[in-house]
Amino acid sequence: MTRNRVIKVISFLAVFFVCLTGLTYMLRTNGSVKDRFMGFYAEKKDTIDAVIIGSSPVFPYYAAPEIYGETGAVIYPLSTNLQRPAAQLYLAKEALSRQHPQLMIFEVRMYTGDEHNMTNNMAYTRGVTDNLKYSKNRLDAILALTDESSVNGGISDSDKEAYTYIIDIFKYHSNWRSLRDPGQWTSFLFTKKDPHKGYTSSDELGPCELVDYSWDEDRTPIPEIQDGHLTELMDWLEENGQQALFIVSPFLESEEQHEMFNYIGDRVTAEGFGFLDLNDYVDECGLDGATDFNDYGNHVNALGSGKVTRFFENYLEEHYDLPDRRGDNTYRSWDEAYSLWQQESESDIETVKQHIKDKTYAEIAE
Repeated sequence: MTRNRVIKVISFLAVFFVCLTGLTYMLRTNGSVKDRFMGFYAEKKDTIDAVIIGSSPVFPYYAAPEIYGETGAVIYPLSTNLQRPAAQLYLAKEALSRQHPQLMIFEVRMYTGDEHNMTNNMAYTRGVTDNLKYSKNRLDAILALTDESSVNGGISDSDKEAYTYIIDIFKYHSNWRSLRDPGQWTSFLFTKKDPHKGYTSSDELGPCELVDYSWDEDRTPIPEIQDGHLTELMDWLEENGQQALFIVSPFLESEEQHEMFNYIGDRVTAEGFGFLDLNDYVDECGLDGATDFNDYGNHVNALGSGKVTRFFENYLEEHYDLPDRRGDNTYRSWDEAYSLWQQESESDIETVKQHIKDKTYAEIAE
């Protein structure tokens, strides 16, 4: 084969794989998680001061635009639904591959869960792997999350073949019709500014009666496999000299869960990391189960989000020296996000207050 022909073949393959990668990104399922991760990739390198990694409590509880507008700290959530603890290490590595955050924050509610139950629906695994750009880190995450030997009882979901995660167009090839949407083409590079900076608000009302377990100082170990993931994550943080804070978002917890959070607190503080269980500060947040939740105790609505965010930003100001980026033209998109949050938050809160007045409640998911 002549040199020119080799060059042509290599060029063809390069173009082919670039197009295949872009097409795969486009065919991935749309939604707030995809928007959130594309938004992360769209942020300029080394402009994010902290990332919050965790499951679904992250994006409705902590309004990143509000934190920026009121403190100047730039915090971005890397959050997916029912995020398996095993994924947090790889999301932390992904964050560090593009940013050099002063602080990494990990929401640990899912560390109390059984790993086998989490893998009964591998869609939650895909929530992580299908929202990462192609890279060695993504491959490592897939191999770890589809490794049956690390899950007691194996992975029961039939959707567990690693190759369908590695080359995810195998999973989403039937989404061709979505290409009719011009907006879908903007995800070709999997990079697109998120005007909400990863935050998702709710204007629904699902009341609950919160239970205070702050008096309970007992410890209950978390499941062994989750303990192993926690150790692995902390070892990596220490190796990289990374400052970290582990948090629990307030919700309708059980006594056993509270004791597991006590156990996690002991583990992380012993290694020199911060720990904040917001369930112990419900009164300080001003959180009211009757008005501030959208699904009967698991996640807050816009009214509750404002209360938790304000407490959290004050906590960060007291314990961490994050910079104030306001007034820097580099962060103009964050100024715009704050303005948008102000408008939408006011509207959502008014809707929640109307629900409270009318006693109209959210439907209970089956």
